[in-house]
Amino acid sequence: MALPPDLHVHTEWSYDGPHGSMDRSCERAIELGLPAIAFTDHADFVKVHQDQYCVDIAGYLDSIDRCRAKYPGLRILSGVELGEPHWFPKETADILAAGPLDVVLGSVHCIKVEGDIVDASQFPERQGLDFFAATRSYLAEVLAMVEGDHPFETLAHLDYPKRYWPEGGTPYREKDFEAELRAVLTAAARTGRVLEVNTTRGRVLCPDITVVRWWREVGGQAVQYASDAHDPDKIAAGFNLATQMVEAAGFKPARDPVSLWRR
Repeated sequence: MALPPDLHVHTEWSYDGPHGSMDRSCERAIELGLPAIAFTDHADFVKVHQDQYCVDIAGYLDSIDRCRAKYPGLRILSGVELGEPHWFPKETADILAAGPLDVVLGSVHCIKVEGDIVDASQFPERQGLDFFAATRSYLAEVLAMVEGDHPFETLAHLDYPKRYWPEGGTPYREKDFEAELRAVLTAAARTGRVLEVNTTRGRVLCPDITVVRWWREVGGQAVQYASDAHDPDKIAAGFNLATQMVEAAGFKPARDPVSLWRR
């Protein structure tokens, strides 16, 4: 079976993409035979990492136009990954007004911990942090984002803290957060959102089959795939396993290879 589009890729236009390249990503997508690729660079408005900045949307869109002219055989989708859009409605609106975007991802990276804003990637560095409580707080923020009136179509990396779960302790188990995850999934289904299956550059599926099955149970209609690559070599990494998992959970590919997988 042919690979589906990779609809969550970062380039040099993301603050955390020092190895990113829109040009080389297009070349890699063509090499892999992908039907489409979406460049969804970071629109984050809170600064928790050194040198963090929001995408220069005008420069990014110029780069999209240049690559579309250079690679006419590849469908190149414009996009953005909104970070905590429910915290920054004006800034979000300004980004979305800058030009037409094909793919808009809604994501949460950060929560508030004892007055500090902390990215889940920083959880392991936080002395004494209760990972279970922090993950529940994270999912509460995701629920607030989904339930708010924010213009994004796709829920990105639903269980982002799973990536940074400490080794050697109690393992991450979806069942431990079932109530919180189902609440988010139910809200996402009710508001017509799409669930992203994020392969974390081939390292771990976020979410796994348990959650994708819950998504179907609560009425979720569609799934899309994301490598979350920040390096062209990682585009579509893990997609063979991800597509098998999603199909086992009850979603099927469309005749049009660019279309979403549906129930």
